[in-house]
Order: sequence, then structure tokens, then C-alpha cells
Amino acid sequence: MKKQNRVLALILIAIIFMASGCGSDDYLKDENGNILVNEVTGQSVQKNILCQPEKDSELYRIYESHADQLNTPVEELPSCKDFNLNSNKYDGLWQALLVRPLAYIILQVGFLFNNFGISVMIVGLLIRLILMPLSIKSMRQSNNLQKAQPEIARIEKKYAGRTDSDAMMAKSQETMMVYQKYKINPVSGCLVALIQIPLFFAFLAAINEVPAIFEGQLFGMHLGMTPWKGLAEGQYIYIVLIFLIVATTYISFKNTMKNDQNNEMMKQMNFMFMFMIISISIASFSLPTAIAFYWIVTNGFAVIQNYIIKRILAKDQHDSKVIEIKHKEKKVEKKKSKKEVK
Repeated sequence: MKKQNRVLALILIAIIFMASGCGSDDYLKDENGNILVNEVTGQSVQKNILCQPEKDSELYRIYESHADQLNTPVEELPSCKDFNLNSNKYDGLWQALLVRPLAYIILQVGFLFNNFGISVMIVGLLIRLILMPLSIKSMRQSNNLQKAQPEIARIEKKYAGRTDSDAMMAKSQETMMVYQKYKINPVSGCLVALIQIPLFFAFLAAINEVPAIFEGQLFGMHLGMTPWKGLAEGQYIYIVLIFLIVATTYISFKNTMKNDQNNEMMKQMNFMFMFMIISISIASFSLPTAIAFYWIVTNGFAVIQNYIIKRILAKDQHDSKVIEIKHKEKKVEKKKSKKEVK
């Protein structure tokens, strides 16, 4: 069940990611109420940003002409080079505690490497590395729950149809004993999600709210341009970008879904999996290149991370089996020695 919940959580995050983590109210709108699109890059224009775009850019002109929709007029914002943790300090706890610090880190790494595409990928990978111990713990819990599943199923069958308080209490106690036997902590999985999900959305918000990120280039691609716009202008390198988004997503999700023993659950997961791949394939045409690079690199890292974690868990399992065998051998030796004494 926990593995199913983890897959569903990933799918939910990806669906929201495809909408760039924002509703329509988070974008500038034209006089007809339609979301404004930057005609140079093809990207939807975020309503509120943390620092100024380049003053001679089309994006700056868009913000100037739609000042009535902004919380802070664009000319009152700091330049992205001058942005710091004290900038825009009255913008709420979410921005103050997560979005602004992440935006500041992305900007500083970008200025260090003189490229914000590289910065987005590096910071995304650093976040993944920091959260890796939690991912290992989560996967350990998932494996332990899978081992315990037959015993939990027996308990469910034993108390099926019984709703009296005594039966419910006995069922709860027996289930907790199984959890203790396999070192399962139901709360720990929730804690991991509570840490990972806010960081994920804060990072995406930070990318979207820093214009400097979308003004640069990497590998010959404009970081603010969408693949759809790039292909329309004959830049067929964006086909590679779309392929990598879909491929890394496919492999990452496929690895997450492996080793599930419930056939009915697998049918549901396969249906949702195919739906996600089709949805991401379509959505990838409208993702700004900077976010596409982040998505590709972090998904690629997730594939490697899963491989490493599985190796770690396999080693742990091997070591525990060795210890168990040695323990049994010691018992046999003790019995033999007792017989010899007699």
C-alpha cells in the first residue's frame, strides 16, 4: 500500500508540475482574460517576480504595461544581480522561508558559473542529494512493508466483517506487532513526503519567479523558450529535449513501480503510468527550457539514486541473512557441544 501511495504521490506531483505548479491566477492576463504569452519565447508570463528582467527585454515591457496586475511594480524590484534575502521581505512565510532562499541560491550559483541553466541543474541535484537519506529510509520502509504484507493480509482476513470494538482493538494490536517485527513506522513515510513536496514546489516557484533564469542560454537553447516555440522557428534541437523529458520520466516512474506483487494494483498503476507518459509528452512542448533541464537532470538522478538504494538494500538483506545463518550455526554448535558433554 505504501508503494502505491508513493507512486500516486509522484503522479500527482508530476501533474501539478506540468501546470508549472501554478493556477491561472498566477499569470498575467490580457484584456480578454487570457494568459499572456511572451511572443519571443512562447512561455506564459508569471504574474509576480522577485527581481527585474533585463530592461531592454520584451519581458520587461510586458510587466511595465501590466503594472496594475502586479503586487510590486517592476521598476521597484531589485535587479537579479542585487537580489538578496532581504528583498521583497513582506511577501509571506512561504516566500520568505523557502522560495526566496532557493531563488537566492540559484542566482548565486548562476553568477558563479555564469549560466543559470547549469545553476538550476546543480541546485536541483543538491536538493536531491540532501534528501537522499530520507529516500533510502522511505525505500527501506517500503521493502519492510512488502515483507510484512502476507501477515497483514492474514490479519485483515481474520477480522473481515467484524466491527465490534474488541475485534478492532485486537486487529490493531496484532497489526502493530507485525509493524514492530518488521521495523515499520507508518508515520515516517508521511514525514518524508512532508519534507520533499514543499521543497519541490518551492524550487519550481523560485525558478518561475526569477527572470534572469529564463534570459540565458545553454547548449544553444534559450532557457525561457518552450520547445513548441523553438520547433516553430526551425530549431529542431528541441526534439532532443522533449525526448529526454519523456525518456527520463518513463524510466524513473517505471523503476518506482517495480516489484509490486498485487496484480490488480499493477493494472491500475500501468493505466495511470501510461496516462502520465502521454500527458508529460504533450506538456513537455510548453515547458520553458530551464524547467525542462531541471526535470531531465533530477529524473536522471532519481534513476541512478534508485539503483544505488537498491544495491544498499540488497547488501543489507545479504548481511542480515549472513548474520541469521551464523546465528543458526552457533545454535547447532551449542547443541552438539551439549550432547558431547553428556
